[in-house]
Amino acid sequence: MSDLWTQRWDQRYQDDAFAYGELPNEFFKLQLDLLAPAKILLAAEGEGRNAVYAAQQGWHASAFDISIEGQKKAWALAKKNKVTIDYRVGLLEDLGFNPNEFDTIALIYAHFPAEIKSSLHQVLNTYLKSGGYVIFEAFSKNHLEYIARNEKVGGPRDLASLFSMEEIQADFSDYEIILLEEKEIELSEGLYHNGLGSVIRFVGRKK
Repeated sequence: MSDLWTQRWDQRYQDDAFAYGELPNEFFKLQLDLLAPAKILLAAEGEGRNAVYAAQQGWHASAFDISIEGQKKAWALAKKNKVTIDYRVGLLEDLGFNPNEFDTIALIYAHFPAEIKSSLHQVLNTYLKSGGYVIFEAFSKNHLEYIARNEKVGGPRDLASLFSMEEIQADFSDYEIILLEEKEIELSEGLYHNGLGSVIRFVGRKK
């Protein structure tokens, strides 16, 4: 992971305002509420909004990101909401998570650099128990058209960092597909996700 990539996210999270708001992502909330609380890992968790929500619902919430500034905001949000989260900063393979440790893994706008995104999905897969769930929402490859019309909707501007349903099927090939769709949605999340966008949504159960 390049220093420039880390600096980009540290700069985004340095402001007092929460870049993507303090409330959980709507799709994540909807899907999490269907599951019994257990252990969850949240990838590229930024300022902690989804991890804090999970902890509020009784989950043991672990999270990771590359941004120290994101971690600071997440801990502050957790304190504000009187919950505790395990939030680690660094490269995924160095963070000490264990095989088969988690019951659920959430990837909510976890747009890793294009050259490593599939390999990171494979590492995350090893951390999930058999029978565990993945909850995924991120921008689709068609999202570039939406950015062209409205920059405020946010999202990566390079095609390779965006997702297709075929990529998700390939990366999570050993999963029962509960939901897999590309959908146009209206986003209203903090400063950087506002307006119509195109997303891939996926819920899978590991076989």
